[in-house]
Amino acid sequence: MSIKYKFSNPDALYFVTFSVIGWIDVFTRIVYKEILLDTFRYCVKEKGLVIHGYVIMSNHVHMIISRKGDNLLSDIMRDMKKFSSVRIIKEIIENPQESRKKWLLYLLAQAGKANSNNKIYQLWQQDNHPIELDPHLNLFEQKLNYIHQNPVTAGWVTEPSAYVYSSASNYDELGGILGEVEVF
Repeated sequence: MSIKYKFSNPDALYFVTFSVIGWIDVFTRIVYKEILLDTFRYCVKEKGLVIHGYVIMSNHVHMIISRKGDNLLSDIMRDMKKFSSVRIIKEIIENPQESRKKWLLYLLAQAGKANSNNKIYQLWQQDNHPIELDPHLNLFEQKLNYIHQNPVTAGWVTEPSAYVYSSASNYDELGGILGEVEVF
C-alpha cells in the first residue's frame, strides 16, 4: 500500500472513507446506522477519536477525524471497524425482520473466506483511504462540504442538515463552519 493511504502523521487531521465489501447497501436499515453511531461514540469516549465531520451513506462512510491521547488513528480505525462489524453482523443474524439475511450473510461469508484475516464474515473493506488535510489549503472546508452534500447528491434530502446520519446539522446549529470542531 502506498504511503499516500496511511496515517503517516499521528497528529494530523484526516479525511477517511471506508466502505462495505462489494458496496453492499447495509446501511439502508436504521438499526445498523445506530450501531455505527454507538461505535463512534465509544471510540470518542474510550479511544480518543475526535470526529470533526461524518456521513453514513448506504454502503460507505466518510469522516474527518483526528485524535486525542496516545492511541494511533490506524488502531482506532481498526478497532472501530472490528467492533462495529461484530455488532452489525450479530444484529443481521438475530434480526427476525431482516428480509435480506441469507443474502447478506452469504456475501459477508464469501468475503470472509477470501480474506485470511477473518474467521467467518467480513463487513468492511480492508482500506480506509486516509487523506491528510493540510490546514493551509482549505481542504477541511472542501471535504466537510463534500461529506455533507453526499445525501443531497444521492437525492435523499434537499438540504444537508435534513439528513440525520451526518454532522451537517451540528454545523448549522453552530452557525456555519467554524473550523475543526468536535461533533460528538
